[in-house]
Amino acid sequence: MPVQQVCKIVEMTQLDADTWWMVLEAGKLVEQHGLRGGQFLHIKCGDNQLLRRPISVARTQCGDPEDTAALIFEVRGEGTRWLSQRRVGEKLDVLGPLGNGFDVSKEGRYLLVGGGIGVPPLLELGECLSWPRTAVLGFRTGAKAFLPVISRFAVHCEKTYLCTDDGSLGRHGLVDAQVRDVLAKDSSFTAVLACGPKPMLKSVAKAAAEFGIPCQVSMEERMACGVGACLGCALPMKDGSIKHVCKDGPVFDAREVDWDA
Repeated sequence: MPVQQVCKIVEMTQLDADTWWMVLEAGKLVEQHGLRGGQFLHIKCGDNQLLRRPISVARTQCGDPEDTAALIFEVRGEGTRWLSQRRVGEKLDVLGPLGNGFDVSKEGRYLLVGGGIGVPPLLELGECLSWPRTAVLGFRTGAKAFLPVISRFAVHCEKTYLCTDDGSLGRHGLVDAQVRDVLAKDSSFTAVLACGPKPMLKSVAKAAAEFGIPCQVSMEERMACGVGACLGCALPMKDGSIKHVCKDGPVFDAREVDWDA
């Protein structure tokens, strides 16, 4: 059950021209309410914005007296621009935890696949997952590849592969090609966990299916209420049903998603 509370900003760091790392004191959202990376918080972004903004959680930590939640967000409009202008010590109206994260309850080895702003929701798994994991991380350019975050994957994952669309960092090309190469050499992964733009998720899901590996995808859709009431973030499923990213997701079994809808 999500709770609404006021959270104080305790860290605010600019990662690139449009991307920010923000850490909130989060009461007991982690310890008592189970907030974890891959879920999201719905944040009120100023008095002039009617709708809250859903911001994915990158990292959580239990603390005394308060838990903390690290969020990484990109400036995409007026709401996130307002959020980027906040400073340490200011307070935000927050609703959460919301959404369902990745299921990593099964012991095994996991392949983490992130694209752009889809990398942060995988950070907690990259750092803290109990099982061995490999990461494939893709960005448009090297300038958009927030290096402090990448380094945290590199420290904790067995291997970390980097890709950029323009070849300015790591492999030149899209992440699905790297995923195919990884799976061609080793298809013993328990699951592929992917987060990023929909075309990337579709390609990664296809690659995982070809190698017979379960794939979970974190979907992104425009949200309004964040709790499944407005029905705005509809996602068509293969069986003809409609699910909603904010309530039923954002993580889904890739085999259930209608990728051609």
